[in-house]
Amino acid sequence: MTEPIPGRDDAATGPASQGGIGLSARTNTTLELTATGLGAFAFTAVAAVALLALGFGPSPIAGPDSVGQYAALASAVTAALAFAGGRYVLHLRSAPRIDSALDVADVAALAVAHGVIALLSWTLAAEIMSQAFIDATVFALAAYGLAGATAAVSAYVSFLSAVNMDAQLLAIVLAVFLVEGVLASALTASDPAWWEENLSSLGITHDVSALAFNLTLIVAGFLVAVLARVATRDIPTAEPQGMLKVRTALIIIGVFLGLVGVFKVDTHFWIHTGVASGMAVTFAVLTIRLRAWVPGLSRAFLPVGWGFSAFIFFLGVLFAFGRLTLTAVELVAGVLVFAWIILFQRNVGALRADSA
Repeated sequence: MTEPIPGRDDAATGPASQGGIGLSARTNTTLELTATGLGAFAFTAVAAVALLALGFGPSPIAGPDSVGQYAALASAVTAALAFAGGRYVLHLRSAPRIDSALDVADVAALAVAHGVIALLSWTLAAEIMSQAFIDATVFALAAYGLAGATAAVSAYVSFLSAVNMDAQLLAIVLAVFLVEGVLASALTASDPAWWEENLSSLGITHDVSALAFNLTLIVAGFLVAVLARVATRDIPTAEPQGMLKVRTALIIIGVFLGLVGVFKVDTHFWIHTGVASGMAVTFAVLTIRLRAWVPGLSRAFLPVGWGFSAFIFFLGVLFAFGRLTLTAVELVAGVLVFAWIILFQRNVGALRADSA
């Protein structure tokens, strides 16, 4: 199967192409012009549709029927399409090609992630601006321009993200997607006291916030599995099966994360609890065995994983004795696990570069 990431030109030359993953200067220029043109097209299309969506009168900054709402939705669509377009451009260049259903699923999941990030980011920006300009409205012409500009920026950034995607950028996209998705669910939850139970209680209601929370976990789990395949490819190690074991552990974490979103805590308590606990156990095994599986990895990085695992276990003990809420344990554990994954990508990248 052709790996969908990194999306680099193997024919590149020059200092940036060490290891055959850099983009040539000519390719960079072409892609930059393509991204700019795509942004200009998104601006024109979204601004034109705004004539119908917003009308010719002033619009509120945020909330229902506002310029912020329209801009966020339009930017989400353009960001997702721009990302898919960027991957298709690489497909046409055979760097790499999309040759299987799994490749298509990878691109679809990443496109959705970029769309959701654009949606939540612009929605949050609109809410902040509405608090800065209380009771202010936006005139029609300015609303068209603002909506078009947000879509143009979203399309431009998503396209370049698609053509420059690698394991380290994917890890950052994953973290941003997960944080914004959970934060949006928490801010829009119908039960303001959800945090008194646990983080999973965000997904047990029947409103939009619960759907957003569960979909965030499912898509994030798939992205972790994509990251596992990409990050563990072509890593120099004295243990031939070591990277396979690391890949398997990361895929298990991704699958379990997705299953947390599939099986809600109120309807499938034991399955939900089992897969959530399984993530923590798998992460602990991964950090403990990492030295044996990848002997060449920086010795300074290994204690980071051990410390994170020990701290998560300590938080679990505090919760068991009623000294800490489960929500706090879940939030801190999630932050530590994904921080470790990002650091792991950085260290693996350094190991690959040193070997090259």
